[in-house]
Amino acid sequence: MPAQNDSECASLMKTLVAYAGSYRVEGEEWVTTVDVAWNPEWVGTEQRRFFVISGDDMNVTTAWRVMPNWQDMGMQRSILTFTRVGG
Repeated sequence: MPAQNDSECASLMKTLVAYAGSYRVEGEEWVTTVDVAWNPEWVGTEQRRFFVISGDDMNVTTAWRVMPNWQDMGMQRSILTFTRVGG
């Protein structure tokens, strides 16, 4: 649901995680050299993700860490699943 006011927009920004840059694969690690990011402290760093491909699914996990926008939640990790669709 779209934000209805400035307060809701600010709250939605706390849920955002985004970065982009060049990447390489090292074994089962996907390593991105960050060029732009929602968190300026990530620019110039390497973000490592672990992946496993099984059939049409690629499961991606992060290492355990404290996220900058959820520091009060302590240690956590992200788990994503991408599924290939079509040809």
